[in-house]
Amino acid sequence: MVTCNACGSKVFIPTSLSPLDLTPCSKCEAQIMMPLKLRQIKLVQPIATGGMGTVYRAVDTNLNREVAVKLMKEELLNDQEAIDSFYQEACVCASLNHTNIIHIYTFDEHQNHRYLVMEIADHGSLDSRIETERVLPELDILDIGTKVASALDTALKKDILHRDIKPGNILFNQEGEPKLVDFGLALQSSVDTNYHGVIWGTPYYIAPEKINRESETFLSDMYSLAGTLYHALTGYVPFDAPSIDEVIAAQVHTPLTPPNHVNPHVTQATSDTLYRAMAKHPGHRFQSYDEFIMALESARSQLLIRMHGA
Repeated sequence: MVTCNACGSKVFIPTSLSPLDLTPCSKCEAQIMMPLKLRQIKLVQPIATGGMGTVYRAVDTNLNREVAVKLMKEELLNDQEAIDSFYQEACVCASLNHTNIIHIYTFDEHQNHRYLVMEIADHGSLDSRIETERVLPELDILDIGTKVASALDTALKKDILHRDIKPGNILFNQEGEPKLVDFGLALQSSVDTNYHGVIWGTPYYIAPEKINRESETFLSDMYSLAGTLYHALTGYVPFDAPSIDEVIAAQVHTPLTPPNHVNPHVTQATSDTLYRAMAKHPGHRFQSYDEFIMALESARSQLLIRMHGA
């Protein structure tokens, strides 16, 4: 007998099911999973699937608390490069202590499963909020931007670049706090990134210097964060085109339309802040996260004054 996460009913499921198999709930038809036990961690429901594996809602039965488990895909278990990347993500994230970076509890291997146990943030992503709301309240965007910029600053102090900031990598917990996730592409900022191989990042938010294969710094993450906030604030990605190649070319060559020209309700201070953080040349952006955060907080203060004065 298992509990359906959708309706809360306790229902019997066929004993012939293997762990992780899904079957419809007899009461509400929602999918129920045959639990998988990995030491004291019991996986009970899939949350999301990515390139490296699936994230499950789980319970730490020793501590009686909900956690999330990222279970590596079976087909990657013999891929040493994938294993190294999975382990690197765990180590990088575990080295960072910030309330807006997802906390890692443990990395383990059991019964031919490699998995990462972490804090649960299962109340959607910024990506899902954009999909549902299209345009988020400006105050929310400034709050998310300030917190994620602070998280990136903490990572930078540990010499770490995230390298793939996008709406899908900002999750929310039950209290609505944003949590930065997926450090799978993270790299030490001191490593020379002036390379001629694959360009890592998401085309809609990638910084021009990465496309041009110039040195990548924290300013590239700042650009991607500003592009992410731009999307949430206007309902549109900063640059759109029929093909990915054209989107990438636009990041380098097409002038950015200021956010308040796309959404006239955006205040000038917020628009100016994101516009500067997305300057084509890294030297024209804010030269520290402190500067960027101060500009976001100033825009927030001006917005609050305007709201209360209205």
